[in-house]
Amino acid sequence: MRNQKSNALYPHPFSKAYWRDAVSELKDTKMLVVAALMIALRVAMKGLAIPLAPSLKINTAFFVNALGAMIFGPVVAGLSAAVSDVLGFIMWPQDGFYFPPFMLTEIAGSMIFAMFLYRAKVTPTRVMLSRFCICFFVNVLLQTPIMIWYYSIYLPGKSYMLTVPGIVKNLFMFPIESVVLTLFLSVMLPITNRLKLTYSIGSSKKRMKFTKKQIVLLVALVIVGCVSVYSYLTYHYDTTSLSASYSATERVEKNKLMQHLLVEQSDEYDDVATVTVVEAAKKPFLSGKTTYTAAVYTVNTELTAEDETTVWGYSKSKAKKDTRLTRAATATIVVDSEGNVLSFVLDPAQ
Repeated sequence: MRNQKSNALYPHPFSKAYWRDAVSELKDTKMLVVAALMIALRVAMKGLAIPLAPSLKINTAFFVNALGAMIFGPVVAGLSAAVSDVLGFIMWPQDGFYFPPFMLTEIAGSMIFAMFLYRAKVTPTRVMLSRFCICFFVNVLLQTPIMIWYYSIYLPGKSYMLTVPGIVKNLFMFPIESVVLTLFLSVMLPITNRLKLTYSIGSSKKRMKFTKKQIVLLVALVIVGCVSVYSYLTYHYDTTSLSASYSATERVEKNKLMQHLLVEQSDEYDDVATVTVVEAAKKPFLSGKTTYTAAVYTVNTELTAEDETTVWGYSKSKAKKDTRLTRAATATIVVDSEGNVLSFVLDPAQ
């Protein structure tokens, strides 16, 4: 005799029964058919978006992602995300190479939706929290190291730098996407309940309306997100050197600029053959000042024009390995946004 499928609801995903039901969806033919349909819809809608402003849009695929995760749970959602990511790249190829670790962000996003919405009393609060976790933990914290990894493998001449516009966009879109997704699921829940795809009792209009407390929570989450992102960006910019992302042309320009400032600020090296190499360039978040740490090298031998071009493009590690250069000093130069020198300190090499 065939066992009847459980229709239990869970207050949280941290129980064996929850995950047992999630795994059992892999044995349900109807759920697998629905998952296949959701994958097809998600891939087809990957290139479609709802424009809000010149640089702002809502990707329609995330509606399907949330709906599917709510129906078949985190296990099937994770597998579906992996499949849709590969198929999405094939059908909607982007510039660059396919990098499998990008799949982790798709899987994480789908599983977060599922853990908040699968076998649960779906409310605006759960929808908001799921979207907040995806915006902050997946789109910012998880994606950043993956992008750094991608750059190190496929773009060895460049380094990935966290972009403020991208993070601000995530924060700005979070409340909009939360409201729109809540409205979408409030329409879909009665349908999925009637089809016995979901068992949520939160399908009534009353439950899916935003209450005053939920509006306050939405505002609070935006504030928490802003404070967290500000703290994260402050730490990131305080500890990350801009020089790591210099292109070859930028490195030559910065090295020659430091040489110019060295001669301008110090009479000691105005008639000595020197090469100045930027070792670090740090610009605190929302600050107009950049602090450069530059190594000053004396040239031990006459350089050809070709050699000079190579030497002026040196990074910290390459300059250390060149036996024709001897380190003479370290210059710490603080420059404002207009290029004016605010501070200049020269420390002789030990």
